[in-house]
Amino acid sequence: MNPEENASGSTLTDGTAVRSTQNWRPKTLAKVAQLAAAGDSFDRWLANFRHDFYSAPTAAALTPTPGLLAPKLCELGRVQDAYLAATAEHLACAHGLPIPAWVGSEDRKLHRPWFASPLAALRAVLILESPAAFRSRNLLISENALTRA
Repeated sequence: MNPEENASGSTLTDGTAVRSTQNWRPKTLAKVAQLAAAGDSFDRWLANFRHDFYSAPTAAALTPTPGLLAPKLCELGRVQDAYLAATAEHLACAHGLPIPAWVGSEDRKLHRPWFASPLAALRAVLILESPAAFRSRNLLISENALTRA
């Protein structure tokens, strides 16, 4: 069975175990959005995407327009839509790739600041550290949020 067809990993009706896809990596941000819309972990799939992207950065991984998550996931979806656009812009700039046109959509920007930490004491740090692609969308994250572990 194709991991894309069974992104959560499970057992077939005949009892055959399906290989876990925990280490499977989506090839595009559009696929990350598709998996998140299906109820899978946005954070996990985005981390898996980034790991694969850092190994071989290509414009093709950033170009397909991800479906909007806001209509299905409301406020969380709005944050994730903005996060996908910021990630695409940040990665494109960092790797000398063209910035995809879809990242400029107003649907991919937040109207109020969103902080990666609920701790008020960290807000000033997040404001200072947040990469430009994130700050321009009102996403305030730490400077190392996109680094590989």
